[in-house]
Amino acid sequence: MSAIPDYHQLTAAVSANLQPLRKDVAPVMKAFSELGKAALTPGALDEKTKELIALGISVAARCDDCIGFHVRTLARLGASTAEIEETLGVAIYMGGGPSAMYAAHVMAAWQQFSAPATT
Repeated sequence: MSAIPDYHQLTAAVSANLQPLRKDVAPVMKAFSELGKAALTPGALDEKTKELIALGISVAARCDDCIGFHVRTLARLGASTAEIEETLGVAIYMGGGPSAMYAAHVMAAWQQFSAPATT
């Protein structure tokens, strides 16, 4: 059984671990970053809707790291708990039991990132 990660620590660690790649394979990482920016640029869908889609895919792909980054962004974009939960409902519908298990991870990440910051 895997423990629910601390998503603040997880996203910080992933970002730190990607630093060497940003230097050593800079063209690849720059292209990946530009792809993300292009995909999330508002068009027919706004940025929040696109992030909700990415969150649903993160659940289906069972990617805790992806969950962390997308939930963090959704908290910044002002997503509501209801929007997160409806996204998870669709992900569970499409991915069954494994997606339900990762939906629990999303709810933990949401609690972590949507909680008021303490100083």
